[in-house]
Amino acid sequence: QVQLAESGGGLVQAGGSLRLSCVRSGLTFSSYYMGWFRQAPGKEREFVAVISRAGVRTDYADSVKGRFTISRDNAKNTVYLQMNSLKPEDTAVYYCAAALAWGGRPGDYDYWGQGTQVTVSS
Repeated sequence: QVQLAESGGGLVQAGGSLRLSCVRSGLTFSSYYMGWFRQAPGKEREFVAVISRAGVRTDYADSVKGRFTISRDNAKNTVYLQMNSLKPEDTAVYYCAAALAWGGRPGDYDYWGQGTQVTVSS
């Protein structure tokens, strides 16, 4: 059974940092592209970042470029999202997801975690 488990969310003041982690079980981690998405109340789930299987290629939503960094450690079956210079508009539930192909849409992803709440106060 495939499981993705996020951690690292919390409450932080604007300008602060958080590091999210997502650990997988039940799939060959290195075979999957890994993405981060977020969903704020009343809004659709939106793409945040994606990383290739070997971690060489990354892509980001324009809203987080220069502030967020996605990385992965295949030996630890973990993908990370380092979030710096956080803004109140970054407040959302953050989800990690796994896909067999490169993509930026929720429908491109096959497996999802349960999400972790990130709240940024002004």
